Amino acid sequence: MEYRLLGRSGLKISTITMGTMTFGGKGWAKTVGELGVSEARRLTDMCLDAGVNLIDTADVYSDGVCEEVLGEIIGGPRKNGVLIATKARFPMGSDPNDAGSSRYHLIRACEASLRRLKTDVIDLYQLHEWDGVTPLEETMEALDTLVRQGKVRYVGCSNFSGWHIMKALGVSERDRRARFVSQQIHYTLEAREAEYELLPITVDQGLGVLVWSPIAGGLLSGKHRRNQAAPEGTRQFAGWTEPPIRDENRLWTIVETLVEISDGRGVSAARVALAWLLGRPGITSVIVGGRTPEQFADNLAAADLTLTAEERARLDAVSAPPILYPYWHQLNTANDRLSEADRVLLGPHLQD
Repeated sequence: MEYRLLGRSGLKISTITMGTMTFGGKGWAKTVGELGVSEARRLTDMCLDAGVNLIDTADVYSDGVCEEVLGEIIGGPRKNGVLIATKARFPMGSDPNDAGSSRYHLIRACEASLRRLKTDVIDLYQLHEWDGVTPLEETMEALDTLVRQGKVRYVGCSNFSGWHIMKALGVSERDRRARFVSQQIHYTLEAREAEYELLPITVDQGLGVLVWSPIAGGLLSGKHRRNQAAPEGTRQFAGWTEPPIRDENRLWTIVETLVEISDGRGVSAARVALAWLLGRPGITSVIVGGRTPEQFADNLAAADLTLTAEERARLDAVSAPPILYPYWHQLNTANDRLSEADRVLLGPHLQD
């Protein structure tokens, strides 16, 4: 297992992070999985034995039950080196203040997560989504308070746009508050929108990147194929709608290329998709989940798979995002003065 620094922090995390959305099985999360403590413990031990040192969860997963299950497994004196990441922002009750990124909600949400996780500190506390109502000054001050109180070690964000991140970083630096060390994003061969703003910001501002749903909710696993119904037992069969599929023909072309490469290497398509991500600029770790030891074993093996330049080029070619404005203009007229961050998106086109 490889370990990479999380942004500008001195914290090293494994390139594979264990996701836990399959724990609990309450409410909307039941579609994803409903693992109890004994099953979840077996999978957690498997990941830790493989060298995974970060486990990611959220208060909203199964209405807190996911955190409770994880607390039963890792709560109290933790195994040496195990790191816990969780998130807050979404509704955790019917009260109008039971959601959002206000100081009121974040402090209460963090304390509730600490209780459910049976721990006295959260290693990475992440804003699960943007809140356009609460002033960022209030949000960043609340996160800073949690860090200063010793309840949280590092803070990050998830599902922010580029300008949201830059505004938050500006507020935290101006007011000398704890700064985001990471962002958790959706980024796959099928959905490469992060290359427009989020990954350049990562390179420019020194943020770590955790990728959620790195095989697109199973769409890139090789189980889903052109002109075939979703296999029974998959998220898509159960009606899962993330990520949205905007170009179905493009999706199946990507899947077919993945399968061709994976067959040639004697590995799964999912493993190839994960290995492609781990070789992309700015990526720190991919969050893998599952319901069976076989799924986790296959995903964990991606940490040891290195794609050839030819294989990466084939995957890049079938999945490349279009160059939107202002990027096509910059490519045409500013390519003599592009930064390393600019080259995340435009670099391959300069080579062409």
